[in-house]
Amino acid sequence: MQIKSHKDFFSGLLFIGIGIAFAWGATTYNVGEGARMGPGYFPLMLGIVLALIGAVVLFTSLVVEVEGGDAVGQWAWRPLFFIIAANLAFGVLLGGLPSVGVPAMGLIAAIYGLTVIASMADGRFHGRHTLILATVLAVGSYLAFIVLLKLQIQVWPSFITG
Repeated sequence: MQIKSHKDFFSGLLFIGIGIAFAWGATTYNVGEGARMGPGYFPLMLGIVLALIGAVVLFTSLVVEVEGGDAVGQWAWRPLFFIIAANLAFGVLLGGLPSVGVPAMGLIAAIYGLTVIASMADGRFHGRHTLILATVLAVGSYLAFIVLLKLQIQVWPSFITG
């Protein structure tokens, strides 16, 4: 068989690989059964579903004809760097780095940091739009996680709350 869509082919392989890794990792936990699920049940099912979706995408890449072969382009290094940096900054701002002496800044500061850094992935940075998005995400996260779910997450930096 000949590959008709290279993007779909490699996406399918990626989905299958990640799905198998999740399913395999879930087997180290007690899986349980449908009526009495263990901690490994959800990751196992998620991995299986992801691998099945990958198989469907892979199959369609071999069967469905696409104009031009849908070639894979070059790596987008700028978005890759800023998205990874935004996630790392979120973790550091939310929990801090006690081994280095960086204090936890809380949920609100972490969301603002995540949004500002992730918005730099695009070549065009719009400060006002980014701050509006960060505010909406911060308020929504506060309502969802602190008010509704009552999670015990530090919301503000300790130098503000005391």
